[in-house]
Amino acid sequence: MPTDNEFMRQAIDLATTKMQEGHGGPFGAVIVRDGVVVAQGFNRVTSSLDPTAHAEIDAIRKACQRFETFRLDDCEIYINCEPCPMCLAALYWAGIHKITYAATRKDAAAIGFADDLIYDEIGKAPAERSIPMIQLMREEALASFKAWQENNEKIAY
Repeated sequence: MPTDNEFMRQAIDLATTKMQEGHGGPFGAVIVRDGVVVAQGFNRVTSSLDPTAHAEIDAIRKACQRFETFRLDDCEIYINCEPCPMCLAALYWAGIHKITYAATRKDAAAIGFADDLIYDEIGKAPAERSIPMIQLMREEALASFKAWQENNEKIAY
């Protein structure tokens, strides 16, 4: 069975190769289930003109489609860099049970990526963030929450 280092080497090699091919930033991810690679993802932000096309998101989407589910509880991920807040949240939403990473968000910040800045922003109160956040129409919005809560046919996640 491949080792953690071998899975991480795949993520690092994928990041480097796909970046050199012009797909996007130097980020790669490998999702593993029972010791077998089930999906690989790489950064496609610039090539797809999609700011959410990070390696982890790409890999999660591929694994979920492969298994026809939105939960990956029995999977782990190897990433060549600590996930940004968006990807970390997606990994939690997907139920990934283990995250192994190489470089840190500080390493990413050192080459111009905003991961560390966004982590800092999340810790601030909404009114203190660099992008203004204005809350409107809360009571009206809660109607759809109530409808969800009362829906006996919903698929919980």
